[in-house]
Amino acid sequence: MASARLPVLFGLVLLLAACGSLPRGAALRSEILQTQTLGAEQVRDFEVAPVTRALLPVYAAWPGNGGTGHSWIERVDQPQTRIIAPGDSLSITIWSTEENGLLTAPGQRFVSLPEQRVGANGTVFLPYVGTIKVSGMSPETARDRVEAEYADVTPSAQVQLGFAEGRQNTVSLVAGVAQPGSYPLPDNDFTVMGLIAEGGGVDKSLRNPQIRLTRDGRIYGTSVERLLDNPRLDTTLKGGDKIHVEADDRKFLSLGAAGTESVHYFTEDRLDALEAMAIIGGVSDSRADPGGILVLRRYPAQAVTPGAGGPDQSRVVFTIDLTSADGLFSAGEFEILPGDLVYATESPVTSATTIFGLLGSSLGLASRVGVSF
Repeated sequence: MASARLPVLFGLVLLLAACGSLPRGAALRSEILQTQTLGAEQVRDFEVAPVTRALLPVYAAWPGNGGTGHSWIERVDQPQTRIIAPGDSLSITIWSTEENGLLTAPGQRFVSLPEQRVGANGTVFLPYVGTIKVSGMSPETARDRVEAEYADVTPSAQVQLGFAEGRQNTVSLVAGVAQPGSYPLPDNDFTVMGLIAEGGGVDKSLRNPQIRLTRDGRIYGTSVERLLDNPRLDTTLKGGDKIHVEADDRKFLSLGAAGTESVHYFTEDRLDALEAMAIIGGVSDSRADPGGILVLRRYPAQAVTPGAGGPDQSRVVFTIDLTSADGLFSAGEFEILPGDLVYATESPVTSATTIFGLLGSSLGLASRVGVSF
């Protein structure tokens, strides 16, 4: 009875193998890259792009980059002086040695004028002098100007001037630091990193912290890492600027016979394929095909172009072979972009192992059947 059932069991295993219905956790490389029949032709609705040393410069010239997607403003060196702007408030004290002056009463040596707010046109009104323009001046230059104007009224006048920044001379540190708030510009050469330092530094919990600068209705962006590496990018601030620091929200996916199947966030500005493999925990030693690592990417329609200037199709499958030296070196130079899918294909050996396992189970089952009969 057992001998009669054994061919049936073997036949069932072979049938499962032939039908491709063996249990697997990922597709084979050949299955994903297979062509489709369209009329009399075999075609693909995606482009297959091997990641090799020779082709890396071609892919690097294609549209798209791994950055934040925002432009940035380089540093503009400015004199380290404070400049009066509309909206600032001036406090002016006039000292005089005259006994009976226009500004001081008998026995009085100084007079403090009411606080003056610089108007939208950059001027203030001073008693006995009239309207004078002070915006665009340093406090020292404005003091000299006011003292010169009062010299005709009170020849012995000496002027003491202080000012407090208004909205046009302050910047806002919105979030992502220890002490967010509104900060006055101490001088014209105050930079983004200087402001972040004033705010107590970047929140340590932020992943690859990104800086967003809002100026004149536009948003600019870069990373803290990039500013630290290139001081020329440490932008000089202007009054009214808003800065906030946030975690990097760019991400890629991993599926198949990878160490983990999940969504992974970028941990630095630029990730290459080897770094991405390390983030996902490599590939399964018992299941994955190291010569069949695929990176699936979708390009916008406007990026599709014949020739080396862009992909031939919007859907591209980059193939990476980690079993060769060129494949390993090239993977370390191939950039992963936000939205990419890193797919580790199944090794063909896995199917054979599964078949042998099923055969072993079948033999065991047959043996038990034989004993029972």
